[in-house]
Amino acid sequence: MVVLATKLYVEGDARERSLDSLRSLVDNEIGDLDVEFELGVRHDDFPSVTIQGEDAVVARNALREEFGEIVPDLEAGETYVGTLESWDEDGLVLDAGQGEGVRIPTDELGLGPGTATQIRDRYGLVQHMPLRFVYGGEGTGAPSRLADAERDRLYEWSRGDGRLNVNSATRAEVRATLNRAGHAQDYVTVERLGLLEQSVICTEDTDPPGLLASVGEYLPAELRCVVP
Repeated sequence: MVVLATKLYVEGDARERSLDSLRSLVDNEIGDLDVEFELGVRHDDFPSVTIQGEDAVVARNALREEFGEIVPDLEAGETYVGTLESWDEDGLVLDAGQGEGVRIPTDELGLGPGTATQIRDRYGLVQHMPLRFVYGGEGTGAPSRLADAERDRLYEWSRGDGRLNVNSATRAEVRATLNRAGHAQDYVTVERLGLLEQSVICTEDTDPPGLLASVGEYLPAELRCVVP
């Protein structure tokens, strides 16, 4: 079984649509392999994939690579994926499936000046977004920090043409909303950050705050802009 490092936290019809979307994503990754799989959702909203078949090991590794994995125990110095649970002036807290969140102090974000809340706003970090981190480890005295690859990714966002980040919606739902609101020409693509967290990559001439103001009423979600 693989527990995927992305959350399924919506309810009702949206939950069923999200499960269908996840099933399609998993099938895209491992459908060509000699396996059968079954989806479940843990009490903490992390989805699990039970895999059986001749290619089960290959399939598990493919899902770990694509989504990241929630593991029972964290080891100091190793890189993991957690979802953004909460934040305050002093840092971010990631949910890595351990019950207690993993705190990353502001100084360990490596994303420039400001409080963690200001950095979150600057880089458009929406709640539940998966983020890679290096675990500091209890008893080591070393704090956890954002992984270098994660810092590089977020810095690249600040150098692009602008983004609108969204949670609580699948990629298909975000694309449909943009097109329905008349913004088909205002974005390049919708990049999947997690199952229910998406990043709308704007065209050079699109103003991310303006796009947010236009589509915000159609999306019952948190929306955050990245303005270069």
